[in-house]
Amino acid sequence: MTTITPDPAAGAAVDRRGIRIGDFVFRGIAGAAAVGVAALLGFITYKIFEIAWPAIEKYGVSFIWTQAWNPTTNVYGALVFIYGTIVTSLIALLIATPLSIAIALFLTELSPKRLAAPIATMVELLAAIPSVVLGLWGILVFGPWIAHHLEPWLQKWFGFLPIFSGDPSQSGILPAALVLTIMIIPITSAICRELFSRVPRDLSDGSLALGSTRWEAIRKVAIPYAAPGISAAVLLGLGRAFGEAIAVTQVIGGGNQINRSLFPPGDTLASRIASTYQGASSNLEVGALLYLGAILLVISLITNVSAQLIVNKFQKARRMSTG
Repeated sequence: MTTITPDPAAGAAVDRRGIRIGDFVFRGIAGAAAVGVAALLGFITYKIFEIAWPAIEKYGVSFIWTQAWNPTTNVYGALVFIYGTIVTSLIALLIATPLSIAIALFLTELSPKRLAAPIATMVELLAAIPSVVLGLWGILVFGPWIAHHLEPWLQKWFGFLPIFSGDPSQSGILPAALVLTIMIIPITSAICRELFSRVPRDLSDGSLALGSTRWEAIRKVAIPYAAPGISAAVLLGLGRAFGEAIAVTQVIGGGNQINRSLFPPGDTLASRIASTYQGASSNLEVGALLYLGAILLVISLITNVSAQLIVNKFQKARRMSTG
């Protein structure tokens, strides 16, 4: 019987590896970065609420459901802008989500390899267009096309619906929602493409070998496998839509009332802050604008928490199905 004795030199090497200065420095830098990000977020939140506090004290929670925004009489409310933010973002999400998933599926499952890379690059280049340039395009090209072609067509065929009634306009909720759609498609489609590319090939091949069509394999294998990431990608796009300011400001029109139709001008939380802050006439108006920013922070927080809960739910269901 052979007895194996520990090698002291090997143990010393392990100990030296455990206290290497590089590992210690890396751990310190990584920890400091994480703490720094959390501290920065906390500081930004604190300053926003500090500046908004006079308006919070004066208007209270009723600020959320008040429609007026009148600097002359110092009457301010956020309802119009909350409505515009939610409506434009949800419309953009409803249009962008199926388009993004379709683009990702085409690039990973259907497109020839020699075409996939150029198409993916062109889609992702949309994200590189500055928002101010996209807003100018919306004013000069897209908005007039919507006013002269799209909105009259919607009014002709769907005018019995309140959302498609009224006079066509090149500045309004609908143009802003469509510009947001263009802005969030590159983000969502890029994440979905990465998710679909990581679906184990043996799962898809096994489904095809059992007699499934290509569409059935995508619907029953690829999409369920990538569902948690798709949900996170969609909510990431929604967060992007909530916070966009410049492009929306240029095409939404700056309306101060809630309309049932999507054609008239409206406004969003981020757009109102971007368009009004520099010209604010009083500290109370500045506080009201920062109150809008605080509401936007809360909405973004709720969106991120919802994304995490959805991802956790999908992952738990997957573990239960495989366990």
